[in-house]
Amino acid sequence: MSLVEDPPDATSAPPPPSDDDAAAAMRRRERLEGAVVTAGSSIAAVLIALALSALLLVITGKNPGDVVSTMAEVATTSRFQFETIQRATPFIIAAVAFAIASKMNLFNIGVEGQYLFGMFWAAVAGAYVNLPAVLHVGFILVVGMAAGAFWAGIAGYLKVRLGVSEIISTIMLNAIALQITDWLFNDYFRFDDGSGSLDVRTKPLPSTAWMPDWFDGRLNSFIVIALIVAAGYWVLVNKTRFGFRLRASGLNPIAASTSGISSNRMVLTAMLISGAIAGLAGLQYLLGEAQSYGPARPSGYGFNGLSVALLGRNHPVGIVLAALLWGFLESAAGPLQLDDIPRSIVNVIQGITLLSVVIVNEVVKRWYTRRTTERAAARLGEGGAA
Repeated sequence: MSLVEDPPDATSAPPPPSDDDAAAAMRRRERLEGAVVTAGSSIAAVLIALALSALLLVITGKNPGDVVSTMAEVATTSRFQFETIQRATPFIIAAVAFAIASKMNLFNIGVEGQYLFGMFWAAVAGAYVNLPAVLHVGFILVVGMAAGAFWAGIAGYLKVRLGVSEIISTIMLNAIALQITDWLFNDYFRFDDGSGSLDVRTKPLPSTAWMPDWFDGRLNSFIVIALIVAAGYWVLVNKTRFGFRLRASGLNPIAASTSGISSNRMVLTAMLISGAIAGLAGLQYLLGEAQSYGPARPSGYGFNGLSVALLGRNHPVGIVLAALLWGFLESAAGPLQLDDIPRSIVNVIQGITLLSVVIVNEVVKRWYTRRTTERAAARLGEGGAA
C-alpha cells in the first residue's frame, strides 16, 4: 500500500449545484428569513403595546408595577394557568374559523352567530339520543358543525348568487341567530323538570355526552379538540390540493379561474368549512360546564376569536399563542379588579395590543415586500448583465 495518497480523480468529484438546487436553497432561506421577520415584528409589537399600556396606567393614576406584579402572580399560579388554557380553548377554535375564511379573502364576522346556532342544536339533539360515550360526544360535535356550516352557508350563498358582502350578511345573521335560538328555546325546547326551578334551560345532556375534566376539574379535555382543529387547519391549508386552490383563489381569483378553479365554489366551500369549525367553539361550555343550553350561554367568543386570528397572523402556531395571551388577560382581569384595576383597563390593554400588532405587522410587511422586490430586481439585473 502506498504511503502517498493518490490525487483525487476529477471524475469522482461531486457535481456543482444545479440551478434548481440553488433556487430551492434560496427559497428556504427566504422562508426562514420571513418567519424570523414575522416573529420579530410580533414580539416588538407586543413590547410596544406593553409600553403604551404602562403609559395609560400612569395617566389614569394606577401603578404599572402593581399591575405587573399581579400579572406575574397570575402567570405563576397553577389555578390561573389552567384557567388561561380553559379560556383560550374556544378562542383557538373561533380564530381558526375566521382564518379559514380569510384564506379565501373573506371576512367572516359571523362566527358569533354560527357558534351559538351550533351550540343550541347540539344541545337539543344531544339530549334526545342515547349512545355510548365516545359516539355520543362525536354525534354532538357533528351536529354542532353541521348547524354552524348551515348558518355560515347562508352568507356564502348570498355572496355567490347575489353578490352580497359577507361582512354585512354575517353581521345581520349574528343578530338573527340570537333571536331565532331564543324563540326556539322559549317556545319549544325549554325543559321543565317539575321542580319549579328558575334555572331555565334545555333538557340536560346525559353523562355519556360530557367531556371529562382533568387536574381535579380545573381543565376540560376539550383543549385536545381545539389543538386538533388548529393542526388540521395547517394541514388543510398547506398540505392539500384544496388548500392550494383556496390560497390561490383568495390571492387572485381571476388568475385562479384561468387555471380551472371556480371562485364561487371556493367562496361557498370556505364559508361552509369556516362555519363548521365555528360550530365547535361553544361546545366546551356545553359538554364540559353546563351540559345544557340556556340564557346563561357564553358570548363574545366570535369577536375574541377574530382578534386572536389577527394577532396570530392567521397561522396556527400564532393563533394558539395569541389565544393563550388573550386567555391570560381574561384570567388576570379578576385579580386586577381586586387591586382596584377596573376590567375596562384590561379591555383597553387588549385593544392596544391588537392595534399595535396589526399596525407594526403591516408596516413590516410593506418593508419586507419592498425589500424582496428590490432583491429580485437586483438578481434579474445580474442575470441580464451576465
